Amino acid sequence: MEQNNTPTIIEGTTNGRHVIDGPLTTPAIREASPALLVNEIDRRIVQVRPMSTPVDQISRMVGARPSSSMIVDYYSVDTKPAKASVISEVTMLNDSQIEGRFVYRIYTSNDRMFAPTETIMVPEAMGYDSQERPTQSLVLYVLENASATDMGLKVIALNGNPVDPELAMDEVGVGTRLVRMGRAASELDVQTAQFEALPVKSSNYCQIFKAQVEQSVYAKLSAKEVGWTFSDQEEVAIMDMRMGMEKSFLFGTKARLTDPQKYDEVLFTDGIWNQAEGAFNISGNALSQEKLIELMRAAFMGEAAGSSRKILIAGSGLIEHLNALSYTKVISANDTVTRWGIDFSELRSKFGSLYVIHSEVFDQCGHEYDGLVLDPQYLTKYTHVPFKVEHLDLKKSGVRNTDALVATESSCLVLRHPKAHTKVVWLRD
Repeated sequence: MEQNNTPTIIEGTTNGRHVIDGPLTTPAIREASPALLVNEIDRRIVQVRPMSTPVDQISRMVGARPSSSMIVDYYSVDTKPAKASVISEVTMLNDSQIEGRFVYRIYTSNDRMFAPTETIMVPEAMGYDSQERPTQSLVLYVLENASATDMGLKVIALNGNPVDPELAMDEVGVGTRLVRMGRAASELDVQTAQFEALPVKSSNYCQIFKAQVEQSVYAKLSAKEVGWTFSDQEEVAIMDMRMGMEKSFLFGTKARLTDPQKYDEVLFTDGIWNQAEGAFNISGNALSQEKLIELMRAAFMGEAAGSSRKILIAGSGLIEHLNALSYTKVISANDTVTRWGIDFSELRSKFGSLYVIHSEVFDQCGHEYDGLVLDPQYLTKYTHVPFKVEHLDLKKSGVRNTDALVATESSCLVLRHPKAHTKVVWLRD
């Protein structure tokens, strides 16, 4: 009687899965726990020269999200703007006065970001106390915001000059900065102006990456295996595949076309360099500590706010100038920090800490003096086909007397908060 070695998989009491009536085989593991082998493969892949492919390395260590399609749709939520500016002369409403405070009409670069009951600080204009002494920045209270038929804001000067209404707004000219502050509701207010943050939809394409290794049957018999059952040839091929993926993940262009030879569609992934919306330019032929502090501020403050620790991936030219700086208590260079299997040099400032690493991909792609400040908290990898290795029996098919391995992965990287990542571009003379 022929024995059936096919195992049976049953559900456990807490959604676990169990293999019975058979041995624990690779197919059984794939069926019962598909992510188990994928995670193990990723753990082994990241052992292959991790310092050469930091972006691919971090994305594997953080973990990928499965995608059911080659086209990945994702959402990023931005924050409501905090600043605007005056775009025309401020006018006083002569017939309006509330408890001795004057009412004005202000036209701003973004009227609709301000809502009734919100307060606005004017940092560049002085407010006054009851004795007509300038004491602090001018603060306004929004009575009415822009409507479909009437633009501009109707505001009260909370600490304007109590005697001379014109004096309160003398310093509020075109280009004056306005900072949105907190709401000020009355005791009986139950509701307030509505505000919802709607996510912005973006998309990227998963690119199919492949590498193939062939060796003759006789070479296979004499080859020694190393690491995770990789021969020397396989390890070199996977390293080359990861280097190609690193370049595409960084500087690739999102596109799709039909190959004229194969008549099949090919998808190309968009690099995170193109997705990053933060930008910081360095000019001249030298990097000063003052400029480095400005970079730290741009990388961690304002719209770039995110994690207090970010990664600076840079070309050799930028790394060279960073190494030439003399550091002080304001900017300090600490010892090596190991994260995600990579050894980083840490730059610490009052704004935040940068984990710095050199990328040979930046050098190869013509960005040796540039860098990318990456927030790993907002870096996501999507995989349509997780990394897998397939064996091709070319001998049986009559092609060649060789064994072949084909490594395949279909994946892409996305930046979920594009402004939290900053491109550093050195404009050299």
